[in-house]
Amino acid sequence: MKAEKKVIETLTKCYSIAPLHLNGEDHFLVAAEKEDRCLLFDLDGHLEDTVWAGPGGVMTMVQVPNTNGQFLATHKFYSPNDSKEAKIVIVTPQKTGDWEVRTLVDLPHIHRFDILERNGVYYLLACTLKSGHEYKDDWSSPGRVYAAALPEDLGSFDENHQLNLTVIKDDMLKNHGYYRVDDEGMETGIISSDSGVYQFIPPSLKGGDWEIRRLLETAASDAVLVDFDEDGEKELAVLFPFHGDCIAIYKKREGRFLKIYEYEKPAEFTHAIYGGMLCGRQALVVGHRKGERNLLAFTWNKATGRYESEVLDRDCGPANVYHFRKDGKDILISANRETDEIAMYTVEP
Repeated sequence: MKAEKKVIETLTKCYSIAPLHLNGEDHFLVAAEKEDRCLLFDLDGHLEDTVWAGPGGVMTMVQVPNTNGQFLATHKFYSPNDSKEAKIVIVTPQKTGDWEVRTLVDLPHIHRFDILERNGVYYLLACTLKSGHEYKDDWSSPGRVYAAALPEDLGSFDENHQLNLTVIKDDMLKNHGYYRVDDEGMETGIISSDSGVYQFIPPSLKGGDWEIRRLLETAASDAVLVDFDEDGEKELAVLFPFHGDCIAIYKKREGRFLKIYEYEKPAEFTHAIYGGMLCGRQALVVGHRKGERNLLAFTWNKATGRYESEVLDRDCGPANVYHFRKDGKDILISANRETDEIAMYTVEP
């Protein structure tokens, strides 16, 4: 593959990326990890609006289903050592340059979250990196996974009227990774922590229990399920350990995931991850933030029966990456945190 790069904006410590459908058009958002802006772009990479100037600390953004551009976002998660005041906010467009921001729920150390649908019910699934913090690099209080059924209208929530959450799993040390995966006809969440990789499946009926499957016991930073060899069963791609330097792919054999591939080079501080179609093939895209700081692509070569790796960009330090197709072309948006670049890559075979 080859990737043509275009830097579309500079944003200090750019981090979070999310699609947004607004006024009948597709867009994408990019926000900063530190105290800086959240920006709205069209799919050609043109800056359209500043959603907010601060406070930043944005780990995750997700559009509220069936809305015109309303989305949820984390605020004030500036780092694992500075996230006590983190919360999830509701962001609603009023007009260009005017976005209403209200609190949905105060949730210290909230890192990743998503909205999953099953049988007509929408659920908030929220992951805290830890559940307490008293000093630098304090990991004595493991993170948790919370859930709640979301009402159709979020207009009643604010600082004084917050969403009630239920803990559905605790003791999740370094609860870092999240990826939404459609599996068995359902929207599911792949969550990674020091205790392994889990798949969270929403209740079949509102008020029911979540199904939690432990896919792997290996300590992991991020993971995604992708059917690389197109045999009808998804492989598990894993970045490990927490903010680590290893990239591996596991295949299910006799009901267990076993490692079948590991990238031969250390990729220090693995972080950005995308799993899905790229240039007509199932692919894994990974960015790492230290060392060579590359953006990498992994695919399965049917002819040789081997996994192959390619470097899409060097010395860029991606924190997160988002994929879409436009006009028949594959586009990757990368928040290159270590170089403060919001980059658009047009990828070709």
